[in-house]
Amino acid sequence: MRHVADKSIAGSLYPILMRLADRGLLESSWEKTPVAGRPPQHLYRLTGAGLAAATEVAAKAAARSAAEQDRPGTRSSLRGAS
Repeated sequence: MRHVADKSIAGSLYPILMRLADRGLLESSWEKTPVAGRPPQHLYRLTGAGLAAATEVAAKAAARSAAEQDRPGTRSSLRGAS
């Protein structure tokens, strides 16, 4: 079993990271020079495909957020009203 400070993270975060790695969106490797007194860490980095997917998701979320702010009656649309 992996060493994890918060056991709840092990049940949710690591399966997600493994699925992303399996889909080619993340690269994973073990820490090359672990700090004395603690186990080596597993490191994750976005691949080119992962960066493209993350950029697309962020752009869609930003567009949705902007569209929601422009709707009449929303809190942000009322800020400009005097």
